[in-house]
Formats: sequence, structure tokens, C-alpha cells
Amino acid sequence: MKNDKIKNIIFDLGDVILNIDVPVASLSFAKLSGREQQEILDLFKEKDLFRQFETGQLDENGFRNYIREILVFPDWTDEMIDTAWNSLLLDIPSERIELLQNLRKHYKLFLLSNTSSIHITQVNKILEAATGIKKLDELFDKVYLSYEMGLMKPAAGIYQQVLDKEGLVAEETLFLDDNLANIEGAATLGIETIHVRKPTTILEYLKDYAV
Repeated sequence: MKNDKIKNIIFDLGDVILNIDVPVASLSFAKLSGREQQEILDLFKEKDLFRQFETGQLDENGFRNYIREILVFPDWTDEMIDTAWNSLLLDIPSERIELLQNLRKHYKLFLLSNTSSIHITQVNKILEAATGIKKLDELFDKVYLSYEMGLMKPAAGIYQQVLDKEGLVAEETLFLDDNLANIEGAATLGIETIHVRKPTTILEYLKDYAV
């Protein structure tokens, strides 16, 4: 149901706008290394790899070198690592882009994503191939990315930073994410939330807003 107070909408990226399959990345690294997928997942978790990269503690070269070190494959090329890392990124349905373009006529739109620079480069390629739009920035009033902010959802500070920088009122702001913890983090600040759960998509959740 539409909340008439809403003036701003903040979107997560993965499985909200862009279809993803997270386990595919660890499977890709498992195939490359000849190890079991669970072993790869355990290693990445133990080394805190994702958080370090997605909060900017590791840059692209640092991330790639850490992968080579963790998995003990010093000869892997940048392209091999990037391809495996990006394998979880699937497609962006054109109807979701059309929805964003429609919504932007009536609301301020923002993107807030836990992500890395390697992923964003590939997402922009997927976007351009599907729609002709070159960058995510063209769809939103502002794009907020965890690796640039030094923070990750669900930390309350990342939402507060968006509210403060944009001068947004929490109660006038709607946030959509597929991760329940991220939804709960935003809700603590008084932000209106929608927990996106497959197979329902933003087309259904926001049908009353797209007028």
C-alpha cells in the first residue's frame, strides 16, 4: 500500500534491481582452484575478504593480490579473478529500469549498495548492454556505494549519512532491500521499508507508486 508521505526512495542493487546469484562466485573460484566450494567460502569468511573489499579497506589490486595469496595461485591474471568475482552478476530486466525512470518523475531516487568497484564496473557494462544507459548514475539522483563510503549496511551510520547528505527526512523516505538485516537497520532510523522477497519484484511492490 502506498504511503503518501514518501518523497524519496532508496534502492538496494543486488536482487532488487540487478538479478544476482551469490554462490556462483565461490563456485567459480572453486573450479579455478580445484577446491571445494565450501572450503572457498570458509576461507573468504575467515579472511574477512568481502567486508574489507566492500568497505574500501582493500582496493582492486589489493583484493586481487589477497585472492592470489589466500588461494595460493600467484599466477592468476586480473582478468581471471575479475571474471570469477563477477560471475554472480546476472541481468537487469528492462522493465525494472523503466520503473525507475517512471518513479523519478515523482520521487527523488537513490541507490545504496554494499558492493565493490570491480562489481560496479561490470554492472555498468550489463546495464549498457541491456538498455543503452552507460552508468547507474544516470538512473538516480545520487548513487551511494559502500566501498566509497567506508561503511556497510546494516550499520545505522550508512543510512544516516545518506539522509544527512541529501537533507532527507526519514519518515518521508522509503528503502527497499532483499536483506532483512539491512531493512531492520534502516527502520531503526524511522525510514519506511520494504523487504523485497523473491519471486515478488519491485514492479509489484511499487505498483502503487508508479503513477
